[in-house]
Amino acid sequence: MKEIESIKQPKLDYHIHPLIASRWSPRAYDPKPVEPEKLQRIFEAARWAASASNFQPWYFLVGFRGDTVYSKIFETLVEFNQLWVKNAPVLALAITKTTNPKGEMNKYADYDLGQALATLSLQANAEGLFAHQMGGFDANTAAFLLEIPEDYKVVSAFTLGYLGDAEILHPNLLKLEKSPRSRRPAAETVFTGAFGHKADFL
Repeated sequence: MKEIESIKQPKLDYHIHPLIASRWSPRAYDPKPVEPEKLQRIFEAARWAASASNFQPWYFLVGFRGDTVYSKIFETLVEFNQLWVKNAPVLALAITKTTNPKGEMNKYADYDLGQALATLSLQANAEGLFAHQMGGFDANTAAFLLEIPEDYKVVSAFTLGYLGDAEILHPNLLKLEKSPRSRRPAAETVFTGAFGHKADFL
């Protein structure tokens, strides 16, 4: 595991907080359960994410390996994700309430959920755990199987757990697990003066 963690350390252009630098999305999980007190802190972190008009449209349906919720979420995953998710001790859905308290569409709901998941992921890392967010699943089937109300939307699925031995993975997945992380340079993303003009401070 130390080898994998070393491989996954990013090549930074600028110094950032180690908690952010060490966040990545593994596929090799140790099946041991996550302690309740750690889950409490992880979801408390999500609770305090930034929220447009403080509507807090995020909701989470959490399944534990072996229970019905986990099994139903697992059933909706694409085959590629089923190959590795099976060892993760926690499998959950990230859900938004699509309307605000006035009954109007909340156009920032998914945006706010993303912020909640970001803080959740960082708290997970602070607890020695890892989150892996997924779009590779059938959200409509998940909503049906788990009886999600109509004014709520299943947006993504995610796992939580401790890092496991990568050697248990399928060879194709092992290759991904051992691949270095990369990101587009900030200079290609952040502009000043006009769109497309590299930021003067980069």
